[in-house]
Formats: sequence, C-alpha cells, structure tokens
Amino acid sequence: MSTKKEIRSTQEIRLIGLTGGIATGKTTVSNYLAKVYHLPILDADIYAREAVIPDSPILARIVQRFGNRVLLADGSLNRRELGNIVFSEVGELRWLEEQIHPLVRDRFLQDIETYISSQSQDMQPLTMVLAVPLLFEANMTDLVTEIWVVSCPLGKQLERLVKRDRIDLNQAQARINRQMSLAEKCQKADVVLDNSTTVESLLKQVDLVI
Repeated sequence: MSTKKEIRSTQEIRLIGLTGGIATGKTTVSNYLAKVYHLPILDADIYAREAVIPDSPILARIVQRFGNRVLLADGSLNRRELGNIVFSEVGELRWLEEQIHPLVRDRFLQDIETYISSQSQDMQPLTMVLAVPLLFEANMTDLVTEIWVVSCPLGKQLERLVKRDRIDLNQAQARINRQMSLAEKCQKADVVLDNSTTVESLLKQVDLVI
C-alpha cells in the first residue's frame, strides 16, 4: 500500500471512491469494508444492471442499436453477447457508456443525499464507499473526497479475468485495454492497494488506511 498524497476530506462526509482495473479485487475490498467496518457501499455495477432491466428505456435503445441478439429468451439483457460486441468496437463501447453513465451518476447523487439526510447530526463524520470501476473514465472523481485504487500485475489480472468471466486471453486483454491503464490510475490515486499476493495482505492494507 502507498499513500500518494494527503487524503482530501470534508467535515460533513468522507466519500471513498473505490476503483481499479477489471478483476483486480475491488469487490473483495468493498465486501470487507461493508462486513468489518459496516460502511454503506454504493455500487456503480448495481446501478448499471438496474439501468438495463427488461422494459427499461436504455435496454430498448440497446436492442434498437444491436438487435435481438443481445436479448436472452426471457427478455433480459444477454451481457455476454453485448460484451463481445462493445469490447471489440471502441465506438460501440463509448455509445453504451453514454447511455448508462449519466443514470449511474444521478443514482450516486440521490443515494448520497438520502444517506446523509437519514443520519443524525451527532453521528458526524460519516463515511461512505462509492465502488466505481470506471471512476476516472466516467469523470466521476468529483463525487468523492478520496480515491483508492486496487492494483495488481497484468499477468494476475489476466488470469483472474479469464477465470471469472470464462473468456479467452485475447478477449481478456481487449477488455483491459478499453480501460485507463492501472499505472495511470495509481498515479491519480490517494491510496494504492496492492493485490499482487494474498487476500490477507490486501485486507491488512485496508485496515491500515481506513
């Protein structure tokens, strides 16, 4: 773990922006923060999934653009097929993100405000975690008061992604290439969590920085 610069903070609330590369261990960290430190977790992935539920306007636009091949038999989104399309075409990925990112941003703002309003004033300062895989790419850094990046070597990242998503090495590399490099994310971070060895080592770093 390395602290890149002095942690920014506000008196009202501490908003931790948790990010990193795909398959670097962000979920492990957010689950730990929720279970051990009882911190509320706002998850961009959950918001994004809710944005494309059956009969939603965004799903309708996706089907209009790519056809029924991106639908499963029950009318829900075929995420694997959509991923195969957008991760092979930069323009299509950009279009998809333009549909989803504004909604995700609005949900963050709404849920942050709701949480603050629900807490009594004597419980300050408050801490929340915003788990945002594309925190930098989606220009959402203004939503948080500090940025944590979970990082690991490329080889481990590829191995984890292939196993997790059941894709081949070329597909995994293409998905990694569509994100800002981990090196650049680490340079922009307040805290870098190194997930190159064991889960225990990663969580000890979380304990130190929280």
